[in-house]
Amino acid sequence: MEKFEVYILGCGSALPTTRHFSTSQVVNVRDKLYMIDCGEGAQLQFRKMHLKFSRLNHIFISHLHGDHCFGLLGLISTLNLLGRTAELHIHSPRGLEQTIASMLDFFCRQMTYKVLFHEFDTSKAELIFEDRSLTVTTIPLCHRIPCSGFLFAEKPLPNHIVRSMTDFYGIPVFELNRIKNGADYVTADGTVVPNARLTTPATPPRSYAYCSDTAYKPDIVEQLKGVDLLFHEATFAQSDLPRAKETFHSTAHQAAQIAKDAEARHLLIGHFSARYDDEKVLLKEAAELFPHTTLAHEMLCVQV
Repeated sequence: MEKFEVYILGCGSALPTTRHFSTSQVVNVRDKLYMIDCGEGAQLQFRKMHLKFSRLNHIFISHLHGDHCFGLLGLISTLNLLGRTAELHIHSPRGLEQTIASMLDFFCRQMTYKVLFHEFDTSKAELIFEDRSLTVTTIPLCHRIPCSGFLFAEKPLPNHIVRSMTDFYGIPVFELNRIKNGADYVTADGTVVPNARLTTPATPPRSYAYCSDTAYKPDIVEQLKGVDLLFHEATFAQSDLPRAKETFHSTAHQAAQIAKDAEARHLLIGHFSARYDDEKVLLKEAAELFPHTTLAHEMLCVQV
């Protein structure tokens, strides 16, 4: 099975602590790296996890709060010092390019590569990236400023050819692509050989959803239906629900409710408030409602 992994570079919230880095993740799909958010220290964590800068070409920024994007300038500068030549694509809500352009002009005057900004509308779900094997779609969230999550979804693979059967029927090579994509085969005498006899189903496509930062937002459930791995912020415990509402964040219980309603296979919680010395209280709260819950921590790698 091809790689589909999520690396946690940082899972803290806005106030720095000695336990957590600011929010940042890397999604590895078939050895192509995609960064989600880029808090301070993200590039150091990138190094610690032995990830290759050369395989990073797309960065997705959920919103323009500092703990989700203050690490960008340092990362861009480091890639420049390394002599990067490939373009770097940064996808974000409106305003990032205008905000960071002057700093790039001042600190990175002799760039060895191009940084290309792509703005998206946070008010609706839209496809913002696609290649041969993957799509990335935004998830409209509810925060104090425009904010989106991201849904990474593998494209369905064609069926697997049963070589012994294609050899038995003497099927020519030029027919194999049609058969992989579901076509039956008709022999010279007009006999129809059903596709199910010639192929086996491909591995089901996998998906990963990232939802941070956001207040409890039940209407995202439909977009998340059946997701294999859901990362949902759990900034607060349910006992701090008033504070969660005030700051447009979620509790661990609410994150678990989203996972349960979406029929997710697994829940990963993070973006922890600095007020908790031990986030196991958040894990316990979420797991009581949705048992398949994991607590995020730096250097964690989760297989999708």
